[in-house]
Amino acid sequence: MNLYINENKLNIEFTFTEQLLAVSWRKSWTIPLAHITQVKTAEPESNWKEIRAPGSFIPGLIKAGTYYTDRGKEFWYVNRDKDYLTIELQNESYQRIILTIDNNKYWQERLNQLITH
Repeated sequence: MNLYINENKLNIEFTFTEQLLAVSWRKSWTIPLAHITQVKTAEPESNWKEIRAPGSFIPGLIKAGTYYTDRGKEFWYVNRDKDYLTIELQNESYQRIILTIDNNKYWQERLNQLITH
């Protein structure tokens, strides 16, 4: 997975394997920074009431794809690492995007700095 910022937009690019595991046709995601309300690195809420459609789930290994929750529609691509990056959204079809990435603290600081200016 690769994240970068271009023209006031966050771009998330997925590898072919990540697309397969998430059961997603989406190779990349472009989100205007104005649609990001908050970015966190704390472990996100998750419970048994979530409906996965479509996606993959292997307990303790991977959670990937679209999930319908009490909070709304969410996209998850997390593995057993604890380097979470939760991106809260407005004016998008998804309420949150939850990822695990190596440099999550860097992305939290950078995005929060850009969305508050």
